[in-house]
Amino acid sequence: MEPNEPLHYVAETDELEEGGRLITSIRGREIAVFNRENEYYALANYCVHQGGPACEGRLSGRLTEDERGELVYEDDDEFVCCPWHGWEFNIETGRSLAHPDRYRVPTYETAVRDGKLYVRL
Repeated sequence: MEPNEPLHYVAETDELEEGGRLITSIRGREIAVFNRENEYYALANYCVHQGGPACEGRLSGRLTEDERGELVYEDDDEFVCCPWHGWEFNIETGRSLAHPDRYRVPTYETAVRDGKLYVRL
């Protein structure tokens, strides 16, 4: 990402509540911005599987196994699920939950200045 690329205004930070998302269009690209614990993450709203709206599905965590072999639910609201076929992507990295080294949704830098939220494409 080039630091000289312009920032694009998205919304006032108080318009995007904790745990919320906002989908907007910037320079012809549909971008979803998520507020997770007052950190902002931006992803392309395009599923690399079959072009579905990757960021319009439910937010969830994941099941992992602890040291005793028991299932544990963690990373609450860290993954977004494409509503077309259920592919899940990490909202911070864009990486696929099932294939993190193979598939990812493009991510974009976010910035907050004077209560305004921006995305850099």
